[in-house]
Amino acid sequence: MPDNSSPCRIATRGSALALAQANQVLDHCRAAFPERTFAIKVIKTTGDKLQTASLTSGQLAKGLFTKELETALLEGDADLAVHSLKDLPTELPAGLTLGAVLPRADVRDVLVYRHADSLGDRPGLTEPVRQDRRGFRPEMSIAALPHGAVVGTSSPRRAAQCQYLRPDLRSVPIRGNVGTRLRKLAEQSELDALLLAAAGLDRLGIRCLPGGLLQGEEVPGGLAASRLSLGEMLPCVGQGAIAIETRAQDPRVHELCTKLDHPETRACVTAERALLAAMGGGCAVPIAAWGEVIEGRLRLCGVSFLQGQPRRGELTGAIAEAAALGEALARDLR
Repeated sequence: MPDNSSPCRIATRGSALALAQANQVLDHCRAAFPERTFAIKVIKTTGDKLQTASLTSGQLAKGLFTKELETALLEGDADLAVHSLKDLPTELPAGLTLGAVLPRADVRDVLVYRHADSLGDRPGLTEPVRQDRRGFRPEMSIAALPHGAVVGTSSPRRAAQCQYLRPDLRSVPIRGNVGTRLRKLAEQSELDALLLAAAGLDRLGIRCLPGGLLQGEEVPGGLAASRLSLGEMLPCVGQGAIAIETRAQDPRVHELCTKLDHPETRACVTAERALLAAMGGGCAVPIAAWGEVIEGRLRLCGVSFLQGQPRRGELTGAIAEAAALGEALARDLR
């Protein structure tokens, strides 16, 4: 029988977003097993130490934000590791497995920009927008950005889709946690907008007020945001999902993960990750995919920019054949 007397240790990165996700997992664990003890263990990863390196520069290896957490699992220093699923490589180290996937949050991307209104008495606008930094009216979209606008993103997937929609726009790499990126947008006149994940903003408690103004602990005054449709921007594989990685042979943790796993989200991300694996890619390649369950069937959409021009596809199949569906769509996109 598994020994449940010792605390179950939950490994996580130390960023505000990572801690928010780890605490969400902690809440699920306590709700499912109130008689057990859980503790969060913060571990610094290579990605946290290389905040100035670009994802497209070749400096950053696969497993950038996961390797140290996985080492803790393998060496018995942690029992669960919490990740943004989009950061988790499709091939896991021997002895580890994707134990559970929590219910998925909003998969969309968000366009963040400075608000054009310089009046300081608007709700949520605590300081005027400086005149050397141009701002935009509410409900801004990629299509509505001015000619030659500069968009900050370190995601090749976002940059490729942005470039396809608007070849005149310029994408520039930007690193750092969400708060750091928002401050850079507020302070740097050469940046016109950012592309971020809606799920990350939501988990940090950052919300949109009427008129699109952003409000939250780490949000500088004068920033606004628009959620992009999936027609404008398909998400990263696994975007919006929280992953729990575990040792493959650990009955105590397996029992826990069985209670936490969300079957519908698991099927969707299984198809997406199978597509990405079959394409030979990771977070540093311009591939996007999104799976959803509709009336008991799994629909998978994908786009690849590996050949320059986009190759798009869509397939529908049985939920039980999620991995095969992803591999089949990968063949169509090659």
